[in-house]
Amino acid sequence: MSQVRYWSAVLGLFLLLCQPPFLRSDEKLSDRSLLTVDRIFGKEEFKTQDWGPAVWLKDGSGYTTLEKSALVKDGKDIVRYNPESGQREVLVAASNLVPRGESRPLAIQDYAWSSDTSKLLIFTNTKRVWRKETRGDYWVFDLKRRELKKLGGSAAPSTMMFATFSPDGRRVAYVCQNNLFVQSIDNLRITRLTSDGSDKIINGTSDWVYEEEFGLRNGFRWSPDGKFIAYWQFNTKGVPEFTLINNTDALYPKVTTFAYPKAGEVNSACRVGVIRATGGKTRWFRPNTDPRNNYTPRMEWSKDGRHVVFQHLNRLQNTNLVIQADVRNGRLQTLLVDRDDAWVEVVEDWHWIENGRRFLWLSERDGWQHIYAVSRATGQITLLTPGAYDVIRIAGVDEKLGCVYFIASPDNPTQRYLYRATLDGSGRVERVSPEDQPGTHSYEMSPDCHWAFHTHSRFGQPPVIELVRLPEHKVVRVLVDNAELSARLAELKPCSVEFFRVAIGNGVQLDAWCIKPPDFDPSKRYPLLVHVYGEPAGTTVADVWGGENYLWHTMLAQQGYVVMSIDNRGTATPRGHDWRKSIYRQIGILASADQAAATREILRERPYLDAARVGIWGWSGGGSMSLNAIFRYPDLYQTAIAIAFVADERLYDTIYQERYMGLPKDNAAGYRDGSPITFAHQLKGNLLLVYGTGDDNCHYQNCELLVNELIKQHKQFSLVPYPNRTHAIREGDNTRRHLFETLTRYLREKLPATP
Repeated sequence: MSQVRYWSAVLGLFLLLCQPPFLRSDEKLSDRSLLTVDRIFGKEEFKTQDWGPAVWLKDGSGYTTLEKSALVKDGKDIVRYNPESGQREVLVAASNLVPRGESRPLAIQDYAWSSDTSKLLIFTNTKRVWRKETRGDYWVFDLKRRELKKLGGSAAPSTMMFATFSPDGRRVAYVCQNNLFVQSIDNLRITRLTSDGSDKIINGTSDWVYEEEFGLRNGFRWSPDGKFIAYWQFNTKGVPEFTLINNTDALYPKVTTFAYPKAGEVNSACRVGVIRATGGKTRWFRPNTDPRNNYTPRMEWSKDGRHVVFQHLNRLQNTNLVIQADVRNGRLQTLLVDRDDAWVEVVEDWHWIENGRRFLWLSERDGWQHIYAVSRATGQITLLTPGAYDVIRIAGVDEKLGCVYFIASPDNPTQRYLYRATLDGSGRVERVSPEDQPGTHSYEMSPDCHWAFHTHSRFGQPPVIELVRLPEHKVVRVLVDNAELSARLAELKPCSVEFFRVAIGNGVQLDAWCIKPPDFDPSKRYPLLVHVYGEPAGTTVADVWGGENYLWHTMLAQQGYVVMSIDNRGTATPRGHDWRKSIYRQIGILASADQAAATREILRERPYLDAARVGIWGWSGGGSMSLNAIFRYPDLYQTAIAIAFVADERLYDTIYQERYMGLPKDNAAGYRDGSPITFAHQLKGNLLLVYGTGDDNCHYQNCELLVNELIKQHKQFSLVPYPNRTHAIREGDNTRRHLFETLTRYLREKLPATP
């Protein structure tokens, strides 16, 4: 062997031996105590147990769920359970759901029951529309006649949306190609309610920005008597369009264009109207003369069926009017006005009580988010949950017991518990979740609130789902225990976990968590990696099972990293109005300052952290925050990973960006100083940019503009684009594993666990 070949072989053997276990191509480790990217994202060894979807029957007598058929290959039975006894009954066998001429049963994506449980509506053959699979085919199965019928007539496959039973279960309303239809189940006759639907006129569903920011998808509602349908209509004419280019699925690019109003641009014209379910002319409700600069994010029928009640926001989203519209004459009456100097939140759902004479409402009007009962007749507002704490959401209402159930955490904003308050305004509140179960609790209640699916988890502890009886919170049976996952987690080399608060001055303390390496030695020096989100739409510091992110962070800790996350002011934590609204008109400014101040204090308090090895990473708003961190504070952060970020706040949509920042023309300095691209010239450290080129939410345009600026400023960086992937970067084989392997390799190179 020549000297060159000899030393080449030696070098190759040296590099192979020095390669850390998580980088080996085969990822075969005999040590089951160590996590790897492959174990987390490739083999799915740590996937939580599937269950459901479960549907409570309207009469509260039981629930149904999907279970694998023992008789039909690839089929699922729909099974009813009695909550008290646990008695199991197959209501619809998979064999009943095989269409004529077919050999396999329908693949059930979702299902719904008629009010008397005599008919089953099945959603199948689905296709994704932006975030979710909301377009597909619908079938009805009649349990008495044992008949299976396909709805939609001659509609093209996978073009129907949001099919919904009428109150009497004899008809189904649905949207197809932006028009609204009603179909009889008996004779399958179809009545077309709207005919003006097009690529610009949208009936019965929403435009892109309403779906993304208000979560509005199903855009119509049956009246209680089934005689009318109220629905949204959007006119996107004049809204600037954005273009996505798919270069990977065909020989030539496929172009998708859709209306996307960026901050300060023209919105769709939105209006709500009502039409007879048998057809006719729509009566439109007109609460103002400018439908492009107001929003109608929620709409429901009153209990008596004589009024449509909707929430109506101005463009700045600092005033929310609850308006009822008389179906007979269109007359409008304002029932409630909610205002704020910053912004008001849309109330996701409001609950009618006392047969519709009052409704429950969430408001921050006293400095905390609380439940109020509002009289429709007089407008009188009664506080039901007094105290210096936030109600996070309403979980259910039991009028017979005279109480409202809600989620809150008065003493620890990183946790969630169930409470109940009386409806009489006495202010009596009591905790329902067990005192000996810290962590996060969520509930899906039966219509009568006598039963609930209760999910409980903690940081590092996977969820357990139980059926509980209310009001005593008695566990009747365990539905999902995730025992196998818990056993695998118990095999892992343990990393210590700590929740703590860090003081950043002026009496402000931020919540945080920390994962330390196994065999932690405070005399050593460890790199610090911070996981950040930091915007008003979410939070990262929560005592809840964290799934893939938790596992990846634990893997990094096993390899010698200290991993932390900090919730700055302005995040969606239950710490009061002033905490959340403090970032108004300064998104990206105050939050990044809080993060930097907390990181400096943590480095001062914890000498085992190496100030020369501090990194930060985040996704979406967290990607923007990571950029702001390394650009604004280049002497503090040495490495940043920014995924699917917004580089310039003017590039994001109207509803989200203007809610927190105001209009660009009124807050030019805020938009400029809150945008990471403004400070790109200050980059000193290592920067990895990751983006899906098919991201319809935060556009790849952000990445390209930032790249141009970094080139202009002669700044070096790394970029990994994922062709035609969306904001989640999940599409395609091996994508998730490749992504996190990329992040792991980058950290090893730029933020090594060993100095």
